[in-house]
Amino acid sequence: MYELSHRVRVFVFSFQEARPHYLLLRSGHGIESFWTPLHGPIGFAEKVETAVAREVVDETGLGRPVELIDLDLTSQVVLGDERVIEWSFGCRADRSDEPRLDPRWSEYRWAEVTQAFPALELEADRAALIRLHTLLHAA
Repeated sequence: MYELSHRVRVFVFSFQEARPHYLLLRSGHGIESFWTPLHGPIGFAEKVETAVAREVVDETGLGRPVELIDLDLTSQVVLGDERVIEWSFGCRADRSDEPRLDPRWSEYRWAEVTQAFPALELEADRAALIRLHTLLHAA
């Protein structure tokens, strides 16, 4: 029997000189931390879109999202007796202010896709980034 939990993975982006830049975060936990998109839990009875907006505001201080893009990608991971389902979204943020990170994050950087892609450790994150980048260029 598995305990089921749901999480969001949010690729925060903004446009600079008409090109998307993606917010990458690094955890403050140890020297082996890696660059990642924003991620966090979905609360009980919380809508996925509400969880995305809450995570952006609470974890980065960037304010309410300007636009949400459902990347239509989910991934499942089994960790012992826990099954984690993650929902991937893109989120355009107003970048008039620099992020004010929650203490669980040690640093951040804005990166173009050519820098962001190789910096991401997980293959699912790379696939989500490419999907978002492709959707942004198709619009």
